[in-house]
Amino acid sequence: MTERPAQRTPNRQLAALIAEAGFSNAGLARRVDQLGLEHGLDLRYDKTSVTRWLRGQQPRGTTPALIAEVFTRRLGRRLTAQDLGLDACAPVYAGLEFAATPEEAVDIVGGLWRKDSGSHAELRKIAFTPAGLVVPSRDWLIGRADDRVARAEPGPVRVPVQGRPAVPRQRTQAERGTGQRVSAGDIAALRSVGELFRALDNAYGGGHARQALVRYLEHELEPMLRGTYGEQAGRRLFAAAADLTRLAGWTSYDIAAHGLAQRYFVQALRLSQAAGDRAYGSYVLVTMSRQAVYLGHGREAVQLARVAQQGVGSSAPPVVQALLYAVEARGHGVLGEVRAATASLVRAERALETARPGDEVPYWARFFDDAQLADEFGHCHRDLQQFRAAAQHAERSLQLRAPGYARSRLFCRVVLASARLGLGELDQACQLGAEAATQAAEMRSVRAVEYVRDFERRLEPYRDAAPVRGYRDKVAALG
Repeated sequence: MTERPAQRTPNRQLAALIAEAGFSNAGLARRVDQLGLEHGLDLRYDKTSVTRWLRGQQPRGTTPALIAEVFTRRLGRRLTAQDLGLDACAPVYAGLEFAATPEEAVDIVGGLWRKDSGSHAELRKIAFTPAGLVVPSRDWLIGRADDRVARAEPGPVRVPVQGRPAVPRQRTQAERGTGQRVSAGDIAALRSVGELFRALDNAYGGGHARQALVRYLEHELEPMLRGTYGEQAGRRLFAAAADLTRLAGWTSYDIAAHGLAQRYFVQALRLSQAAGDRAYGSYVLVTMSRQAVYLGHGREAVQLARVAQQGVGSSAPPVVQALLYAVEARGHGVLGEVRAATASLVRAERALETARPGDEVPYWARFFDDAQLADEFGHCHRDLQQFRAAAQHAERSLQLRAPGYARSRLFCRVVLASARLGLGELDQACQLGAEAATQAAEMRSVRAVEYVRDFERRLEPYRDAAPVRGYRDKVAALG
């Protein structure tokens, strides 16, 4: 890696933290290289590189944030590049930071939107890192809503002039922000945009309009966050920003940009804290848990679900409690933990049974109904190879699920196909699999394609059977 010319001042901040962490120069370099590999970066630093940093050289690109993350993990407290005496980098990596203030959160997520909107391919190649889940979820759990989020129109800056009273001058545009006054109508529009993109995602997949969503965040939402608003409007604005950022992460997850999705989820979690919306923060953690399940990180999925449960407490509506328990069950299912998965499913079922028609349910949790619970049961039983129960629940979910949830119906159909296959019903399994493959071909969803491929891997032991050959012919005809 090319470094900037050496500075004259040794970096005593970095030296002190190296001593506190107990790193050798070679050990620090090795950890930075390993973390870089997690994010698709081939850095190849060594002990000589660290010696140069200690002498005052500044590493380029995302490396300062990577070094800061190494120390954050080691010391158990959040550290930034500036804390290490290093220059901050453009927030490509920095999306995993849990910002100290709402202003910093806006800077980080705004940088993420701009990078993503610019179609930077490297951003979508960044790898998912399970270790990157620990600090944000912990900081959210022990944190509290920010004391103040309001932004007033700042007055002039008073510039001292030698021998005379300070002379006022107008602030620059960067100092003022956009100056846009955020109205109730602006915030209502953000909610409507969220519903629109959510419907598109459910019906056609995350890749259908993801880029349009990200551009909207950059060009419409960021100016609002940098505008002026009172305390109540500010909380509602940050709540809408959290929701749209989570949705950007969800659509990124659906196209398999997993490292990028992880960063969006972390930032949505931080924005929910600025909003003072603890329940929505638990929903973001649920989303992170689902991604961990999909990627096979069952232990992390369970931990995230439990942090969400602990963070929201027993005061959450029954539907929200059911959602949190069901997602924990999915993590146990991936790990093959039958008793724990069953216990979580039972808790989810009981919680949903206590819900009443007149209960106030957050808008983001209204999707969790009997159809969704049956879907969660079906997935868990499939993962635990309890195929008869998986088939029963998957069939029930398909009967109850509204047509608008096309991708969810596709996933459930594949679960049913896999269950039928596990029961030895090859003809029916192949028919269901072919229906799912046809749907997947009409969507922009990598997850949909991967569900179908998983089913095809399960078909391999039967590849010479007539139903399987027929299945392959149908899929080949899809082009």
